Amino acid sequence: MNRPMESQAGNRMDMDCRYMLATGTRVREEDFGLLFFSYTGPRLYFISCGDWLGCEFFESNITLGKWLSRHPKGQSLPDRQLSGLIKSLKQLKEKGVIVEF
Repeated sequence: MNRPMESQAGNRMDMDCRYMLATGTRVREEDFGLLFFSYTGPRLYFISCGDWLGCEFFESNITLGKWLSRHPKGQSLPDRQLSGLIKSLKQLKEKGVIVEF
């Protein structure tokens, strides 16, 4: 499925981002994806990412694009799911649950 040019460019830029957990945040893997617990309130957040992201991603110091390229299915994450994953990471960043670096 083709994305509009600005969407493709935006997703490419987002694929170059690195993320780590913010101070006071913990994450664990669940069947649906990842569950985040923040000591700074509101406490619980989750992202529905299946097995595309793991807790190790936030300690890996590698870009989202590199992480996804190492997935057993390669970079075959459907456009809609990729956009949803990127949106979820941005929302967690805005809420102070993760930090982009």
